Amino acid sequence: MTPTTSDTAETLSIREMCDAFDVTPRTLRFYEAKELLFPIRQGTRRLFTRKDRARLTLILRGKRFGFSLEDIRQLLDMYDPAGSNEAQLVRTYDIARARLAQMEAQKAELEIAITELKAQMAEGAARIARFRAAAE
Repeated sequence: MTPTTSDTAETLSIREMCDAFDVTPRTLRFYEAKELLFPIRQGTRRLFTRKDRARLTLILRGKRFGFSLEDIRQLLDMYDPAGSNEAQLVRTYDIARARLAQMEAQKAELEIAITELKAQMAEGAARIARFRAAAE
């Protein structure tokens, strides 16, 4: 795999970050306001470092998994580049386990709803067929 600019550059502009991560400038500013990202400020410009790119990757993954922004912020704040990060790993695992249980419960509810909707649709289709047969 050939490294892209977003992989090798020291800093990226907000536009380059948007392009690299398929997010909007508003999203990046929102994450900055929530103290999830800490771009370098040069006047009105924001320059995002490799650390910001790593953090954004984790933020987007956490959002995809349904983690709250507060959980994500706390997990990111627990990271210690010089430490073992055991506490961060344990907390991440606990949040993930709870989220997975929640997702599995939602999936079960959806499966029930889908089954019920299919039954209602089959009943509706049968009634429609009877109406049409009677009209002929």
